[in-house]
Amino acid sequence: MDKNTSIILVTGGTGFLGSYLVRLLIKNGYKVRAIRRASSPMDLVQEVENQVEWREADVTDIVAMEDVFEGVTHVMHCAAISSFHPKDAQRLKNINVDGTTNVVNLALDFGVQKLIHVSSIAAFGRAKNRPRLDETSKWVQSKGNSRYAVSKYLSEQEVWRAHAEGLPVAIVNPAVILGSGFWGAGSPRFFSQIDQGLKFWPIGRGGFVDVRDVAQFMLHLLESDISGERYILNAQNASFKELFELIANALGTKPPPIKVTPLLAEVAWRVEWLKEKILGAEPVVTKESARSSVSSFYYENAKSLSVFNFQYRPLEQTVRETAAQFLEAKKEGMRAKVLPFGKI
Repeated sequence: MDKNTSIILVTGGTGFLGSYLVRLLIKNGYKVRAIRRASSPMDLVQEVENQVEWREADVTDIVAMEDVFEGVTHVMHCAAISSFHPKDAQRLKNINVDGTTNVVNLALDFGVQKLIHVSSIAAFGRAKNRPRLDETSKWVQSKGNSRYAVSKYLSEQEVWRAHAEGLPVAIVNPAVILGSGFWGAGSPRFFSQIDQGLKFWPIGRGGFVDVRDVAQFMLHLLESDISGERYILNAQNASFKELFELIANALGTKPPPIKVTPLLAEVAWRVEWLKEKILGAEPVVTKESARSSVSSFYYENAKSLSVFNFQYRPLEQTVRETAAQFLEAKKEGMRAKVLPFGKI
């Protein structure tokens, strides 16, 4: 692909993964166009803000998005929300599903050369009798699937539909993405919670991956001829106990001491539900997040390792570097941080 004539559209460019991807594209000499809402905080893209062509739009606004797509050659679709609260069910559908429908339809209409879609390991579906998952695993309808998981599965179906209609696509299914960002949201919140003395560790286990590795793999896909494929992006399968201990050690504090069993998780979400109903307090856990935290799944990464000579950063390195930035941020009023890519 010609970097001089290509325009890469990044949706969700001010968010956690999108901000890293924007940086990486600029670092590699690409012209980047990204969308943002009027209320979008620019903290994560502050240093490269002036190197991006920003357009004010929302993926749910088809009219605004039509103007955004003029001249775009490639799309990196990161825009999505993640929530386990029942009140966000409609927003999950509007943004994750309908927003993706708008993006792929416009990509078809404007003759986009390739679309890279960010899905999730949740899009495979979860069932107790299927603890190991790879790219061949089909969606399983079960009570273990959250509304978020359903929304990501349905958004993937829109991407595959567009592929059947002639759009070159590739999908990444990241595990839990770790790294620096806004310390009160997403996985960076683990660091602030444990630093503040988090008491509980759930017995579940899953996959974890560095945010920089997800961005790097997406860039490789963009520059390759690969189409019609999906890749699980997972550096390591680990328990939450192992992850929380790594974080606590890197922060120089004590790890959470209390084990959350399935029974305790069931009690916890009911207590939080009652507090919300009576006091209007935002729940710390919901039924979906509580049950997810005590579930255990193993995600294969062999397919991602088989292309591009790709290697993941070790989980210990990701935690160590993120913890170091968190400790810096504490001295700076909890300012949002971004991990450096280093040599590429």
